[in-house]
Amino acid sequence: MFSRAVRPTISLVRGLSTTSQNNAKVAVLGASGGIGQPLSLLLKNSPLVSQLSLYDIAHTPGVAADLSHIETRAHVTGHIGPDQLGSALQGCDVVVIPAGVPRKPGMTRDDLFNTNATIVATLADACARNCPEAMICVIANPVNSTIPITSEVMKKHGVYNPNRVFGVTTLDIVRANTFVAELKGLDPARVNVPVIGGHAGKTIIPLISQCTPKVEFPADQLSALTGRIQEAGTEVVKAKAGAGSATLSMAYAGARFTFSLLDAMNGKEGVVECAFVRSEETECKYFSTPLLLGKNGIEKNLGLGKLSAFEEQLVADAIGELKASIKKGEDFVSNMK
Repeated sequence: MFSRAVRPTISLVRGLSTTSQNNAKVAVLGASGGIGQPLSLLLKNSPLVSQLSLYDIAHTPGVAADLSHIETRAHVTGHIGPDQLGSALQGCDVVVIPAGVPRKPGMTRDDLFNTNATIVATLADACARNCPEAMICVIANPVNSTIPITSEVMKKHGVYNPNRVFGVTTLDIVRANTFVAELKGLDPARVNVPVIGGHAGKTIIPLISQCTPKVEFPADQLSALTGRIQEAGTEVVKAKAGAGSATLSMAYAGARFTFSLLDAMNGKEGVVECAFVRSEETECKYFSTPLLLGKNGIEKNLGLGKLSAFEEQLVADAIGELKASIKKGEDFVSNMK
């Protein structure tokens, strides 16, 4: 059972020799939380990570001590409170940010804005000061606003590089792969559904027409499947009945994206992941599409590809909400004292 649980970590680094290149320092900001702890566990298990820096406002020394006993090479350090944030970030190659409050039943991701916007702005500010060239991977919701916030804060410090700031939408892809595989009796590990747009409700646009292997669904089933992928987070929030939102699957997805990024930084070719990034692909300033990753982050934006009429309509329906969420994030930073 345990070998199955760690399979993604191993399979994602298969074929990579453990050379001096695989010496990445990765920070997890929000490491004591529901996503942060399992995410840190997955990162500790990877030979791609040589230093794992854990930061949170509480409990981090305990989490770090616990993880440090695991028989893998990553050296773990724990950092607690604002005074230790700078030391947590110094020398980091990749920073993953799951910090923030989770959704409860009846809440939208946008309801998290006021609390999480301040948290993300503070952490982005610290990244700009202490590791301005690091890859920044934001999990904290609402991603449609927290990526504009991160970008605007980095701009204020004159260190913004759009190829190094990512909104982690990987869970949407993971869910789409799983749900399609269930319906078609396929191995989910061999299914790949690109998901574009944003990371909330109708801005989540699964491109079933571009799925590999090719799959087809009747119109009513396609509509239901799309709706389930878009509202899958709410499905988990309701099932947890007030005890939080998607944490374990999000940790898996966050680790998957981080490993892909580290692979690409180590020179592996052909690494593609979707993420919510600065984009010229649509009329939205930020948009998620498949990205070819490289040593310096985004090597090439692969764009939307050929869309079906159904998917074109999904994109058209999402633009207004996406633009508003992006503006909300930008306005938050411009109004900061």
